[in-house]
Amino acid sequence: MDIKIEYLKEEHLPFIEEIDNTCPHKPWSSVNELKKELENPIASYFVAVVDGKPVGYGGYWWVMFEAEITNIATHKDYRKMGIATKIIEKMVEKCAETSTSLLHLEVRESNESAINLYKKMGFVQDGFRKNYYNNKEHAILMTKEIEID
Repeated sequence: MDIKIEYLKEEHLPFIEEIDNTCPHKPWSSVNELKKELENPIASYFVAVVDGKPVGYGGYWWVMFEAEITNIATHKDYRKMGIATKIIEKMVEKCAETSTSLLHLEVRESNESAINLYKKMGFVQDGFRKNYYNNKEHAILMTKEIEID
C-alpha cells in the first residue's frame, strides 16, 4: 500500500468529515472549524492519501520553535496500517526543516493504542491534565525532542 502525505486542502474536507465520523471521539466539532485552520498562519495540516482517497489527517500549531499537535485521525478501515505513523513522520520532518525542536501533544488516558504509537515514535510523557476532556477524562501530555541538523 502506497501512502502519500500531502498538505491538507479544502477539497479534502468532505473526506475529513467522513474520517472524523469513524472516530470514537470526534477530533473536530465541525469541518468548518478545520476549514478555518487552513487559513491559520501558525497551523500546518497534512492528509494521508491511499489510492487517491484521503484516509487520515493530522496537524499542529507552530509557535516559537515548538509545535503542538492538534489532532491525528485515521479512518477506521485504515487503522493499524501505518497511516498515523506516516503523518507523524511528516510532522517531524517539517518541524526539523523550521528548526522546531519540540513537538508536544495531549492524548486521552484511555487511548492506549495512540499512547503506544507516540512512545514508539519517541514521545515521552512529561505531564498530566486532570479532567481535561469534556467527559472528565484525564489527558496525558507527551513531548518529542526533534533533532535539528
